Amino acid sequence: MSVAQSKEAADFLSQRVRQIPASGIRRFFDLLASMDGVISLGVGEPDFPTPWHIREAAIYSLEKGYTTYTSNYGLLELRRALATHLEGRYGVCYDPDTQLLITVGVSEALDLALRAILNPGDEVLSPDPSYVSYMPGTVLAGGKFIPVPTRMETGFRVQPSDLEAKIAPRAKAILLGYPSNPTGAVMEREELLQIAQIARRHDLLVISDEIYDRLVYGVEHTCFASLPQMPERTILLGGFSKAYAMTGWRVGYAAAPAPIIEAMMKIHQYAALCAPIMSQKAALEALRAGEAAVLEMVADYDRRRRVMVKGLNDIGLSCFEPQGAFYAFPSIGVTGLSSEEFAERLLVEEKVAVVPGSAFGAGGEGHVRCCYATSLAEINEALRRMARFVEHHR
Repeated sequence: MSVAQSKEAADFLSQRVRQIPASGIRRFFDLLASMDGVISLGVGEPDFPTPWHIREAAIYSLEKGYTTYTSNYGLLELRRALATHLEGRYGVCYDPDTQLLITVGVSEALDLALRAILNPGDEVLSPDPSYVSYMPGTVLAGGKFIPVPTRMETGFRVQPSDLEAKIAPRAKAILLGYPSNPTGAVMEREELLQIAQIARRHDLLVISDEIYDRLVYGVEHTCFASLPQMPERTILLGGFSKAYAMTGWRVGYAAAPAPIIEAMMKIHQYAALCAPIMSQKAALEALRAGEAAVLEMVADYDRRRRVMVKGLNDIGLSCFEPQGAFYAFPSIGVTGLSSEEFAERLLVEEKVAVVPGSAFGAGGEGHVRCCYATSLAEINEALRRMARFVEHHR
């Protein structure tokens, strides 16, 4: 195809698509794929295989001939198990018939939530830095993304006063992701209660992305929908990818008041119809018998976390202690490099892959994301290479 033809084809693209950048993470994954001997601290997924009994449940479902569509809402058996799980863990009660929707990963759940509630020009407030999909998802749904700065000095937890200061007449929702990707920050209950008060005071919805809810260390996770008077104005998002090492299975969920779930389902039925039945069967097994595996993986992540954070601080990359997810988010200020320069040079010179903080918003500049969902041996070797790199670039 000629340059002229490419330009002509590009003229057909929508303005919304033109507004969003390509993912800053994927560019580094593409570079990584072309190099040998690289230690990756970039990919945000468990390095554990899905536990065998979960895989076996999917295999058995195939052998039994479960290869059809399911309800648009998802398998009722899975929704019932999920309702029991959420009530037992957080004390939140959802009707599995009308208030739960099984989605193709939590990414689809987020997209559906934004498209279901936003009118053109509605504003969504979210901490900065934040997960790479939050801004593009808001724009693609016709909304306007309003970043709320966070700081390393306060553990990258969004401060309620900063959040309220950004609220304008077109504000429609607050989008929270905690434990946070990329920072590993965990919101404290008192701060969440204040945010809940702000949401009620300004008549806002809260989309609470809690995909990392089980990956917390030394603290308890507070489910936003469990806060007083918040179930009716919260869209709770979660899934199986992180806690059960099921990223490739693509199963997530949304829990919300019935009118919102119905609206999300209407989009889902035309865009995806349903999550794969084999994956839903695997998710059902995860809820029924996956707890021991979750606890084992979390304990291993915690060991890696402590090694990673201490190692980064020892080599001069100041890093606060993340209490959730499997990411460290150190400052790279001592090198004088931008986050993009740091990530590119580290990859080329020392063959260690990290993600530039700028990929997660302006507030991520001056930091890089290091994922510790890899072996301790690789973490220690990566730290040795990074120490050499930092010494050279001071």
